[in-house]
Amino acid sequence: MPDNGHKLVIKSVSKTFQTKKARVTALQETTFDVREGEFVTILGPSGCGKSTILRVVAGLVEPSSGQVLLDGREIKSPGADRGMVFQSYTLFPWLTVQKNIEFGLELKNVDKRARAEIAQHYLKLIGLSGFENVYPVNLSGGMKQRVAIARALANEPEILLMDEPFGALDAQTRTIMQELLLSIWEETKKTIMFVTHDVEEAIFLGDTIYIMTARPGRIKEKIRVGLPRPRDYAVKDAPEFLEIKRRILELIREESIKAANAV
Repeated sequence: MPDNGHKLVIKSVSKTFQTKKARVTALQETTFDVREGEFVTILGPSGCGKSTILRVVAGLVEPSSGQVLLDGREIKSPGADRGMVFQSYTLFPWLTVQKNIEFGLELKNVDKRARAEIAQHYLKLIGLSGFENVYPVNLSGGMKQRVAIARALANEPEILLMDEPFGALDAQTRTIMQELLLSIWEETKKTIMFVTHDVEEAIFLGDTIYIMTARPGRIKEKIRVGLPRPRDYAVKDAPEFLEIKRRILELIREESIKAANAV
């Protein structure tokens, strides 16, 4: 059962890496939780441990201390109950769009007809119907990330983990992808953890924003985003949006100055 009704619980998680010269603490004891269907965004200065948290939840990195519980079960390794979307394009270049989406389903021995039906559903959801037989080399960056999102969702994960997935996109494409992701979230109500360095993106997408300190990272502040849903791009000009943005920029600036002075 979920811990206290929460989908994901991160309890006193820390992470220290051993380099050739020294031990580096990337993440101090960090505790927070994510509700079922919640869209959580994580912000902080460079090197604060944002991606480390995501990788611990994904099971790709083992915490030095603490534990992570998903639906009450401790995470110790990667699993199909977590879908991951990275900033870099991770599609298999030798597979078509549809085969990329079907890849995880094939590993789970889902039959061919069911795989095709699921892939078609998500192709429609991401607006790429008709691109089934196209190879990644012929897709734009935004289209590649749409396919990566569809591939992650096709496996029906309990939580979707997104590590700056729009960071490499141009501003216009990034805006379109933000709106697309929100429309997908509105339809699926999938629980999402989304790491970003973009303040406006974090506010526009999130229900809750966690602000992290400079390294060693920990949670500095939790901000609830009370903006109504569904949202469109016009909300970025709303006084409530701009007030949240001002508050976050002050917090990030404090931590960025600390990070610069520590160098």
